[in-house]
Amino acid sequence: MAKKKKETKLTPMMQRYMEVKAETPGTILLFRMGDFYELFHDDAEVAAKILGLTLTSRDKNSPNPVPMAGFPYHSLEGYLQKLISAGHKVSICDQVEDPKTSKGMVRREVTQIITPGTLTDDALLNPKENNYLAAVCPTKDSIGLSWLELSTGRFQCMELSHSSDELPAQLGSSSPFADEIARIAPAECLLPETAKDQPVFRQLSEMNGTVLTQRPPWTFAANQARENLLNHFETKTLEGFDLGDEDSAGITAAGALLEYVQETQKSSLGHITKLEPYRHGTNLLIDETTRRSLELTRTQRENKRDGSLISILDETATPMGARLLMDWLSNPLTDRQAIERRLDAVEELKENSKLSRDLREQLKDAYDLQRLSSRVATLRISPRDLGALGRTLALLPKLKAKMAERSSDLLKTLEARLDLCSEVRADIESSLADELPITTSDGGMIRAGFNSQLDELRDLARGGKEWIAKYQAEEIERTGITSLKVGFNKVFGYYLEVTAVHFDKVPDDYIRKQTLKNQERYITPELKEYEEKVLRAEDQSKALEAELFQALRERVAGECKRLQQTAEIIAEIDVLANLATVALNHRYCRPVISDDPCLNIIDGRHPVLDKLQPSGEFIPNDVILGTSSDEDSEASSDLIAMITGPNMAGKSTYIRQAALLTILAQMGSFIPASSATIGIADRVFARVGASDELGKGQSTFMVEMTETARILNTATNRSLVILDEIGRGTSTYDGISLAWAITEYLHDHTKCRTLFATHYHELTQLPKTLKNVCNWNVSVHEQDGDVIFLHKIVPGSADQSYGIHVARLAGVPREVISRAGVILETLETDHQDDHGKPTIPKRPKKNSRQLRLFDIEPHPVLGELKGLNLDEMTPLAALQELHRMKGKID
Repeated sequence: MAKKKKETKLTPMMQRYMEVKAETPGTILLFRMGDFYELFHDDAEVAAKILGLTLTSRDKNSPNPVPMAGFPYHSLEGYLQKLISAGHKVSICDQVEDPKTSKGMVRREVTQIITPGTLTDDALLNPKENNYLAAVCPTKDSIGLSWLELSTGRFQCMELSHSSDELPAQLGSSSPFADEIARIAPAECLLPETAKDQPVFRQLSEMNGTVLTQRPPWTFAANQARENLLNHFETKTLEGFDLGDEDSAGITAAGALLEYVQETQKSSLGHITKLEPYRHGTNLLIDETTRRSLELTRTQRENKRDGSLISILDETATPMGARLLMDWLSNPLTDRQAIERRLDAVEELKENSKLSRDLREQLKDAYDLQRLSSRVATLRISPRDLGALGRTLALLPKLKAKMAERSSDLLKTLEARLDLCSEVRADIESSLADELPITTSDGGMIRAGFNSQLDELRDLARGGKEWIAKYQAEEIERTGITSLKVGFNKVFGYYLEVTAVHFDKVPDDYIRKQTLKNQERYITPELKEYEEKVLRAEDQSKALEAELFQALRERVAGECKRLQQTAEIIAEIDVLANLATVALNHRYCRPVISDDPCLNIIDGRHPVLDKLQPSGEFIPNDVILGTSSDEDSEASSDLIAMITGPNMAGKSTYIRQAALLTILAQMGSFIPASSATIGIADRVFARVGASDELGKGQSTFMVEMTETARILNTATNRSLVILDEIGRGTSTYDGISLAWAITEYLHDHTKCRTLFATHYHELTQLPKTLKNVCNWNVSVHEQDGDVIFLHKIVPGSADQSYGIHVARLAGVPREVISRAGVILETLETDHQDDHGKPTIPKRPKKNSRQLRLFDIEPHPVLGELKGLNLDEMTPLAALQELHRMKGKID
């Protein structure tokens, strides 16, 4: 009979570890033991790989050794960043008692659970980007969405309505909900367990790296969620936040999110002072595909900030400004008055370059007041951070003075609302020392003269050390032991150290404390008495300092709302000064904002390429679309522009450029052009490029058609649409037919401004049948067999695409290029009328079901083949003739 495996009895320490681990499922537990954070079992094995730690084991001689790893507690930030970056959630279990005063085992509790969406420490955050935690609440009639930036306290929610049969589409990868999630780009998303299989969440996780956290359904109960919000804000209704007094899916999502934050942070959340409703209609809608295609904040290929529009636009002086600039770019406005207010402010700062420069110089010395305010509110701010907050407030009087007597409405409003928080600054400056420690345990953070009791304790501590030095000199003189030293360690305190050479000189009143090789350590009653006095004074001074600092921290936390408002105003001043500087340095013009559906840009430049290329090399181009009531406008009646021309000549750049300049104008920025009239768009759509989504069983062409269908179904006459090579993923005739019909639909039904780049030259015949369609092409210059791309958009259509020339530039083998030329010459003789032009298809009648583009005639080579009399030829001649014919047919 097999012996029963003997179970290892847990020590009290490991028993507590197991209890804490059971309380924090799904997290990696960092368990504080002395000067180390230790990990055990599976956590140790996982962390050892990520952090590069040595994996050892506890109870090596037991039948069941426990895997173990650890690192010094002062290295927490670096290791924590690696764990969070790897997508893990981390529980921190700290010692919550002073080991010196505790009896028995030091009590340990979880002080914080850190997840990707709940980061607040600067070391773990990108200063230029928001780090959102989102929550989703799907219901029968609507989808609730809420998001929070915990490091700043900004808390928002919204609701998307639908009928019950629309729910699957609403949560699909191409839906209004998916667009909002893409706009927010949360680091972590909370969702009910029942929603985990929805495709939009899989896409969110795979493409954006969002960590999905499933929560029990009861956390999304409407009554409980509302109660959480009311308790936190200490109100009886949410009407004061313009949310109404009835439950909604958005409010439920917000309540569920707040509960998660309370559960993980285990601290005050006083910096979350309001819940803001987010409503459609006030912002330009940009779907997820368009954001990706236009590379607003991330490049499409490498998903990096560098090379995106935000990287070119961002010259802000503060992290707060950088985050707000990204928010403005991600959420352009649709209200003309709001856009004009921003443009007025940018223009005033651009015209007064000295003012703009002075403001930016002031702001460069400012710290991240938003995130500092949040750490104050959670009572987790360090002495050094609180000092930085005070120094930032010290900049405000000069900043406010420079903002005085401005003429634009927005700048005047910002100056009036800029609270100097002078009482907060005075409290910090009067109490904190100039040189500050990182942690409160180090001491030395309270200014001398601030508290008389603290000054007395410090004097006593310093006086005790001076007495010890004096005592050592006196004992040397009394005993004649010239090498006698007074030392100190944590175990024995102060002691007198005598080497073996002088043992015979040791006085009778010395009490032996420790014997070492070739030396002895002694104490005396007199030394012990002074030691206790010094140590007691040091401990008391540090304890009093901690109390004084905590009181200061709480006073400042009480002013969190004022500090947040001041931080928001500083950020807005920074963004406006930044936009003015960019406009001045890169020759941007102020766009005229119109309510008419027009897009008229003279000498427009792509903002990214214009800056990345050497000065003057980017070729500017005009865009003339739509109608305008402005007498000075260059507007035409054309709504759709068909753009043809060679590969690599700039068609895609041109149409993207039009969309980017529209977005810049509606966010309140000047744009790279000589002049422009921008009709406010309600939505911008970009169907540019596509890739397989094999995980969903969708080919490139299916993805392309899905995106196109969405444009046709949701665009309005106020939208801006850019299309690139629609129909290229299928057969030529299918593709042309679809592109033709799509253009007709946009012309007849949607009537929106559209730029359509295509290689289907057949589509250039559309202006003959559609009155609001025009042709533009990218001009080229041919010389001695070479093709020079001029990158200039001119009226008219291109007669060829020069694809073979581009292939030669790309390094395709010469024999392929030569053979392609022969084939092209053959194909170009097909399907032409007597004048060498492609057959123009007629507009379909209302009852017509099919558009026939071409009457397909037999291949002309077949006629030649029928006329051959091979019997009269020699075998060699017949073979040569057949080979020649085969080449023509191929």
